[in-house]
Amino acid sequence: MSEFMTLYNGMLRGIRDWARWDDFQKTLAEQSDNGWYVYFVGVNFPQAPLDAATLRKVLGAIDVLLHHDHKEKYLGIVYVDDFEYPQLIKIYDPNNLGASCGSSGKVVPAGWILSRDPPEPLGEFVVPEGRKRWWREIFQN
Repeated sequence: MSEFMTLYNGMLRGIRDWARWDDFQKTLAEQSDNGWYVYFVGVNFPQAPLDAATLRKVLGAIDVLLHHDHKEKYLGIVYVDDFEYPQLIKIYDPNNLGASCGSSGKVVPAGWILSRDPPEPLGEFVVPEGRKRWWREIFQN
């Protein structure tokens, strides 16, 4: 099994508090030059890691989206393998959470996966056109 799939299927820790998310973003910004792949699942399979400036731009856009669309007192939809030296991060789309317990039988993939290892395709998933447009706009500005 590849390093990516080992991490992807391994134990991840959730970021429950918004304050913890804010601190974690600072950690990511400090480590942004280490070559992060950003996989928008179902839309954009990355061929290369992002440069530091683009990664910070993507993280900023995801942060704004999470605060705008996830109107909860807690976050709880971001998971990471290691808070200090992360290698893999799963961020779920607040508009596509499905049944959290999996009782629906439907697999709900993470919306975005950030990985230091080259990712592997996770399949085809339906992504609303509005979310695809949002993603394109990040890279146009």
